[in-house]
Amino acid sequence: MKKEHSDCLKTAVKKSAGMIKKIEKLVDEGAYCVDIVQQVNATIGLLKSINTKLLESHIKCCWSKKLLSKDPKEVDAFVKELVRTRDVSTRK
Repeated sequence: MKKEHSDCLKTAVKKSAGMIKKIEKLVDEGAYCVDIVQQVNATIGLLKSINTKLLESHIKCCWSKKLLSKDPKEVDAFVKELVRTRDVSTRK
């Protein structure tokens, strides 16, 4: 992973951790349910964004190397990895 991607990712992960702590605080305080739901949805949105950025980084950093490999097994393994990752990330 390139440094600019990892720096951005670290910042977003720290922000999401703070958001999760905020959710816990809201629950502990017995906050209004809709306020908690809004915080949860914001956190989910940020985590989805992190996931997308991470997958983009993976494709940019590894895609050409693995997909253009002369070894058909390496190409096949990479394609399966991408499909498996997409399936997990789109599961409801």
